[in-house]
Amino acid sequence: MNSAAPPPVPALYETEVAHTRVTPLRHALRHRTYLWLVDLDDLPVLPRPLRPLARFDPSDHFDGGAPTLRAGLEACLAAHGVADADGRVLMLAHARVLGHVFNPLTLYWCHDRAGRPRCVVAEVHNTYGGRHTYLLHPDARGRAVTAKEFYVSPFLDVEGAYRMRLPLPGDRLDLTVQLRHTDGSRPLTATVRGTRRPARPSTLLAAAVRHPWSTASVSLGIRRHGIRLYLKGLRVRPRPRTAPAPQEGTP
Repeated sequence: MNSAAPPPVPALYETEVAHTRVTPLRHALRHRTYLWLVDLDDLPVLPRPLRPLARFDPSDHFDGGAPTLRAGLEACLAAHGVADADGRVLMLAHARVLGHVFNPLTLYWCHDRAGRPRCVVAEVHNTYGGRHTYLLHPDARGRAVTAKEFYVSPFLDVEGAYRMRLPLPGDRLDLTVQLRHTDGSRPLTATVRGTRRPARPSTLLAAAVRHPWSTASVSLGIRRHGIRLYLKGLRVRPRPRTAPAPQEGTP
């Protein structure tokens, strides 16, 4: 994993999220939003009037039952047999905005007590209310591979593997997740790119004005593009009858 110095936090990233499908038909979407990068043990405390614009609630992550985000992550790591990622954790996610949140992908960069990168946890949410975590050990360039284990898009089966590039954000955010099937096809590539901004009240207000009710916009955008894909003739794949093995920290 990359051992570069962690960026100052909390921070906001003005981002562009892009999804590109190439098989069985071509389709692309782009969406602008903003994400938070925060220290799990030092979450931002906003002025009271701004708190409806950013709330970090443990119930929105893992199984929703932990008293803190750190406790939820620790339960997840313990289930994966990781005991030494007990140092600083940086989380990239949407905060809850005006009572609503949806995080298709939340990332946790986990370090040991000496500050060395230990692992990355990728927490995936689908639009059916399901959650799943992947434990990753990226290389020095932030690259990792993991088998797909969770139903996300209704137009893709649970098969193949994700190739991810997840370097710790700095002045720039540059993430890539690509689905690859065993036949060599690459049906879906998603990227998240953005620029760091200091998490000041004025910066948050500006982002909220540019992207009104950002989390609801993400949810609606996913459903809108799903309808477009269905109308284009893409076949819906049934959800698996058997769910992935339960993991501590996820429903």
